[in-house]
Amino acid sequence: MNHPHSNNPLQGVTLAALLTELVDHYGWDGMARMVDVRCFKSDPSIKSSLTFLRKTPWARTRVEEIYLDFKRRSIDPAR
Repeated sequence: MNHPHSNNPLQGVTLAALLTELVDHYGWDGMARMVDVRCFKSDPSIKSSLTFLRKTPWARTRVEEIYLDFKRRSIDPAR
């Protein structure tokens, strides 16, 4: 059964889309400061980062948390 009003705020957002949006906003250096992983520091690319994040649940969770915080701030800049 399809639940169009899911409580999951990431519903319909691909990992590639959220990572691209974060990198566009914070840059690779900013991402590396927030999540200390080599794929953001050494020759970073969306492709290598996606591979790493898909295999590393703690890092993916952290990136998703950063994205959700980024979206909340864009809706309510006072936060």
